[in-house]
Order: sequence, then C-alpha cells, then structure tokens
Amino acid sequence: MAAIRAATASALELPAQLVAVSRSLDVSLFLVLSVLWGLSFPAISVGLDSLPPLFFAGLRYDVAAILLLAVAAIRIDGWVPTRRDDLAAIAAGGCFLVAGNGLLFVAQQTVPSGIAAILQSLAPIVTALLAIVLLDEHLTRVGVVGVAIGFVGVGLVISPDPGALLAGDTAARLLVVGQVCSIALGGVLVQRFSPAIDRVALTGWSMAVGALVLHAASEVAGEHLVGEGTNPTAVGAVLYLGVFSTAVAFLIYFAILEKYGAFEVALVSYLVPVVATVAGVFVLGETIGPGAVAGFSLVALGFALLKRNALVDVVDVVAGIRP
Repeated sequence: MAAIRAATASALELPAQLVAVSRSLDVSLFLVLSVLWGLSFPAISVGLDSLPPLFFAGLRYDVAAILLLAVAAIRIDGWVPTRRDDLAAIAAGGCFLVAGNGLLFVAQQTVPSGIAAILQSLAPIVTALLAIVLLDEHLTRVGVVGVAIGFVGVGLVISPDPGALLAGDTAARLLVVGQVCSIALGGVLVQRFSPAIDRVALTGWSMAVGALVLHAASEVAGEHLVGEGTNPTAVGAVLYLGVFSTAVAFLIYFAILEKYGAFEVALVSYLVPVVATVAGVFVLGETIGPGAVAGFSLVALGFALLKRNALVDVVDVVAGIRP
C-alpha cells in the first residue's frame, strides 16, 4: 500500500514539474524576444552610420522575407496566398506594418535608440484606439483614463518645443510616433481581413511587399549607397536585424502568440525599451533624461489601466492561481 501511495504521489508531481518546466521555457522565450527586439534599436543606429535609412530598412526585410518564406515553403502547405482576404492582409501588413518602419530608420538618424524604443511602447495603446474604430471594440472610462495618461507620457518623451515643432530632434521623434501609428494600423487591418494563411507565411509575404515599398521609396528619395555601405559593421547590422531581430524573433513571437495570445506578447513592448536603453547607454554612449524615464512610466501605467482585466488574468496564470 505504501508503495502504491508513493507511486501515485510521484505520478501527481510529474505533471506539476512539467508545467513548471514549460512555464520556465516560456519565460525564457519571452526574455529572448525582448532582447532580440531591444538590441534592434542600437543595431539600427550603428547601421545608419554607413547605410541610407530607407535602403537599410529594405535590406532588413529582404533578408527576413527570404528566411521566413523558406521556412513556410518547407513546413507549411498552402503557403502561397490565393484568397482575396489573404492578399488584402498581406498588402496591409506590407504597406503599414513593414514599410511603415522606414520612418523609424529615418528618425533614428538623430533620435537615440533608447528614446525610439520608449516611444514604441505606445503601440499597444494606439492599437486599442484603432480597434475601437475599425473592429467595433469598446473603451471603458478607466480605459479612457489609461489612454490619456499614455499620451501624456509620450508627450514627456518627445518634449516638443512649441516654437520649433518641425525642427531637429522633435520632428524626428514625431516620425517615430508616425511609425507607431502605421504599425498599429497595419496590425488592426490584418486582423480585420481575417486571413486564413499561416502566420509565418503571412509575415514573410508581408515583409517581401514591405521591402519592395521601402526600396521604391529609397529610389524616390534619391538615396545612394556608397562604398562604405559594404563594410563589416554595416553588413553585420543588416544580418542581425534581418536574421535575429526579425526572422528568428517573429518565429518566437508566433510561438508565444499561439500559446498565450496577443496581450501577453504586447507586454514585451515594456521590456524592449529597457534592453534598448541599457545597450544604448553602455555601447553607444547615449543619454536618457529623467523626462524620458517618467514618460515611459506613464505609458506603461496607461497600458496597465487600459488592459487591466487581461493583466490580472496574466498575473493569476503566472502565480499559478489558475491554469
């Protein structure tokens, strides 16, 4: 009888151990994704020393599109889009989610990587607002307060000069806000079209479309690649951004998204600026003022108020209160 009880106890402990291991792996993936995306901002700053911004952005998504579409071709049946909704989603993703990032590359010519990453944390709030308009979602009174606080935080980060809103660093920071609005719109439009194609293939095709748009914009802008654009630092920046912070990062992103949902993935937005700021300060010698830190704190608070119910659910799962 004692042996049976011991065996039963061991059998009951095993699932709990497996759950603990699974959660540990999930946390590791979450942290890896945060690091990969966080380091993308200083990598952009480094690459911009040698490459024109729009062309640089196009190269990033050239590399990522090739890798993701290769994975899709090998692992996924029906990876080539044929349905109208799939094509519409790819067009929206390419033009807004991907090509819109060209604004970030232009802005980071003068905006520190840490500041650019902090402004990215506005994306979930803008996405929620656009979802109200385009997806018929609703916003509670507390949610309205959260949105307002978030925008006050962004105002602190930008710290605009009323007498020179379109000059220098202020204009560049507003470009980052424009990029945030673009990627938020792209995400909502993709959701609205409800594509049936696999997400890896959808992302790969969207990046291919976005890369074409960015290269076309580079030509229109008259960008020119000089000889130094092929130096090891520039090539390394392109490869890191294309392979690790885009292709590999999005495969991790989809793994987390499939298991936990969009809200949990959005929480990465609040660890990415920490990684980017630390890397920018210690590697690139950038400085982040107290206003930017306070602004980021307000944006995070606004997001917490906006998505407080989902946040409580996440805390309960992590604490083991419920599965």
